Amino acid sequence: MSGASVLFDAPGPRARLRHNLYSVLVVVVLVGGGWWLYDAFADKGQFTAAKWKPFLESEIWETYLLPGLEGTLTAAVISIIGSVFFGMIFGILRLSDHAWLRWVAGTIVELARAIPVLILMIFLFAVFGDYDLFPSDQLALAAVVIALIIYNSAVIAEIVRAGIKSLPKGQTEAAVALGLRKNQLMRLILLPQAITVMLPALVSQMVVVLKDTALGYQITYVELVRSGQQEGASMQNTIPALIVIALIMISLNMALSFLATTLEKRLRSRKKGGGAVLAADSILTDAAPGVDITKK
Repeated sequence: MSGASVLFDAPGPRARLRHNLYSVLVVVVLVGGGWWLYDAFADKGQFTAAKWKPFLESEIWETYLLPGLEGTLTAAVISIIGSVFFGMIFGILRLSDHAWLRWVAGTIVELARAIPVLILMIFLFAVFGDYDLFPSDQLALAAVVIALIIYNSAVIAEIVRAGIKSLPKGQTEAAVALGLRKNQLMRLILLPQAITVMLPALVSQMVVVLKDTALGYQITYVELVRSGQQEGASMQNTIPALIVIALIMISLNMALSFLATTLEKRLRSRKKGGGAVLAADSILTDAAPGVDITKK
């Protein structure tokens, strides 16, 4: 049969009927749940024109939403740059010929992946405040950025390691036969190809960084979610404010996800042999510490 699989038998008429019934049931439940939420919000007057009118005024955007969006993008951009920089370094160190370097880098990466980002933000915010390491108006930004860099650089280090190890071993053997040193091999041959291979996965990780900036709300950092909460408290329209914030965040994340997908397709179409492009969703970014994410 054309529909047969090596993993399971093709569903028969009864199985297909069951699957269709399950699908219809799920759709009904989702629609019912959505209608229940809408009705509950409508009863509280959350969908009246007065609740949504503030978002048509430029003052609201200039006072609350745009500064929050600026804070989110500022923290995300700095964190992404720092994460890529340190991730590259630790990813390469994990492939070092020196066992002690591999061990030290691996230990740091595993510890960084094991610490919850929010706990790290709160800890750094307290430390920076106690020791006056940053100006008072930059304490929250510093805690958010450094916490995101620590965690995401550990994840990117694993992406880098996976990208380099995905390249054909013959390239390394050929370079060694030509007399290239390890740093020349990495700098001239492996790393340029690995960057192309892991680029979609890197862009996908940027989505994680962007979303995690919202955790800065817990340490008074002025980002999009906190600004939306403040606008909701000021105008007494918390639910509409959170819906608008959610739409903005979803739009930003979808834009980055679209970029990752586009890059992946373009790299696959331009690629000519050797290695495999790491799909944007092929890296297990939230795996438990100690799990080797280079293996599928």
